[in-house]
Amino acid sequence: MKALHPAALTGDGVFRIHWLPGTDRLLAVCHCGAERQFEDPEEMWDWLLGHPEDHHPGTAIEPGGSGPTRPRPHPVPA
Repeated sequence: MKALHPAALTGDGVFRIHWLPGTDRLLAVCHCGAERQFEDPEEMWDWLLGHPEDHHPGTAIEPGGSGPTRPRPHPVPA
């Protein structure tokens, strides 16, 4: 039987973007592990493609903020 969804990509150059349910925010995850929340998709892509500038692996930093916000959301089983 064939899987409905292909395996997730890994490696250098792979970015992940998560919508945070109940908000207008996106969580961008760089291939280096840095995370940051955005409301503006254009700013999000500028940040992702600007690697490694302003990238701090393991934290989700608010734009203009100086510290971590909340942990990365985990998928909810269907």
